Amino acid sequence: MMRSHYCGQLRASDVDQQITLCGWVHRRRDHGGVIFLDLRDREGIVQVVFDPDREDSFALADACRNEFVVKVKGLVRARPAGTDNPEMPTGAVEVLGQELEILNKSETPPFQLDEHQSVGEDVRLKYRYVDLRRPEMAAKLKLRSKVSTFIRNFLDQNGFLDIETPILTRATPEGARDYLVPSRTHEGHFFALPQSPQLFKQLLMVSGMDRYYQIAKCFRDEDLRADRQPEFTQIDIETSFMDETQIMAITEKMVVELFKSQINVDLGPFPSMPYSEAMETYGSDKPDLRIPLKLVSVSDLMKDVDFKVFAGPANDVNGRVAGLKVPNGASLTRKQIDTYTKFVSIYGAQGLAYIKVNDASDLEEGLQSPIVKFLPLPVRASILERLEAKDGDLIFFGADSEKVVNEALGALRCKLGEDLELMTCDWAPLWVVDFPMFETTSDGGITAIHHPFTAPSCTPEELEASPLTGLSRAYDMVLNGTELGGGSIRIHQQDMQTKVFELLNIGAEEQQEKFGFLLDALKYGCPPHGGLAFGLDRLVMLMTGSSSIREVIAFPKTQSAACVMTQAPGLVATKQLRELNIKLREKVVSE
Repeated sequence: MMRSHYCGQLRASDVDQQITLCGWVHRRRDHGGVIFLDLRDREGIVQVVFDPDREDSFALADACRNEFVVKVKGLVRARPAGTDNPEMPTGAVEVLGQELEILNKSETPPFQLDEHQSVGEDVRLKYRYVDLRRPEMAAKLKLRSKVSTFIRNFLDQNGFLDIETPILTRATPEGARDYLVPSRTHEGHFFALPQSPQLFKQLLMVSGMDRYYQIAKCFRDEDLRADRQPEFTQIDIETSFMDETQIMAITEKMVVELFKSQINVDLGPFPSMPYSEAMETYGSDKPDLRIPLKLVSVSDLMKDVDFKVFAGPANDVNGRVAGLKVPNGASLTRKQIDTYTKFVSIYGAQGLAYIKVNDASDLEEGLQSPIVKFLPLPVRASILERLEAKDGDLIFFGADSEKVVNEALGALRCKLGEDLELMTCDWAPLWVVDFPMFETTSDGGITAIHHPFTAPSCTPEELEASPLTGLSRAYDMVLNGTELGGGSIRIHQQDMQTKVFELLNIGAEEQQEKFGFLLDALKYGCPPHGGLAFGLDRLVMLMTGSSSIREVIAFPKTQSAACVMTQAPGLVATKQLRELNIKLREKVVSE
């Protein structure tokens, strides 16, 4: 071992010890003949002092610059009275440098690590190996490692087996585009990288491996945003002979103990909410319960008003008119309201009507809004009563298709909660249950809300009779408006699986082509089973308070699914393409 201690682990109990440290020069300071080097490693920073009476080491310390890699031998001592730094874990001690060796020099780094700077993300990702030296980034990766270790230990202690599943597999319909890998040995055929280990973990249940888990890499070729990456890490869990209540209980216990042990947060018991209530009240299937704002339907009040913007959706079976009360929101300026109007347009809303409640007792003069003149006095009174509006409140309205209203007001609710600092607590966990089996597509068909292997809570005959009202045995774990994980009880009987495929318009030939191996497995004693998959990246993102999962992944891709450090994806040699029987089309250059 080149070192005896990590820099960031030195404490007052180490005083008078001779030690050896290795790390990077975080900062160099020359204080009138005494040189201070702040030495950094993955555990933190410690101050090293070099006196001029040790000429060799002092000269080397004088030559050191930021990010030089050095080895220091010295004596731990208490800092002089009045010079300790309570902001640093090592702030009670310093190291008197006795020997110094420069292991490697460094060019001036592309950005400074010794002080907070706003550095463009592209620069950080291009020099990610430098970015990861920053203490805050090192802390995030350390926590990620501890989270993975905790989860493995918890599941191992509860009888789960860590079993790997294939990376090179075949395409399955799971909602996103597959990453395809051409086969050299099977001309014209392609592997697909797994979007999840879904089918294999179900086959493991058929094989009798009744408690399985895996921290698995998954791949999806989809448009990216803050919480999406083309390759991501999933905590995959599947178990036989347990119902949804038991699966939810054991995974909730795991998450509660994880938060308590790693960041000392007590999440408490998780409430449960039906999907229908989440959409009706919060406009989202992953509501952030820290925000007290709620959507309130007023469609019935608007059916006969002389205002087509409201009356049209109110009389449409697929429409909705809803209000969102903002306590003390009447103080919002017109400019702020215009900003929120522009915000909801992202979600398809054509506008954002509002009423400022200046005097709730005066229905004629106490309500301020361009739309008030279209609303009869009884309607105005009913709106205020239903939304429990008081003087100084503001009510926003959404009127459109149910989908647009839910998405627009649901997003506005979260934005208002952040902008106006309305959060009532730091953490708000939730189970969302009773999801519909299917939803309609733009072409009038139906598609599975989760995936086609989710079990319904009814018989095949009942599902066929009314597919859009059938509920699934699915459940999502939500925390602070982020879906931590989702799962379901799976279909374990062939007649039900065949019926679901039929309703999804997946014919017998396509069923056999894509899922023949699964349908065959269902014939040979498939047990009742279910599971849940957590996004490890999202989980660590929340635990570290990061704004993006890119902050908790060592080498993430950009939002265009590229790696600016390695320049991936890249071109390949014509010979390699020829071996794979692939010929690239030449780009047509328009004149």
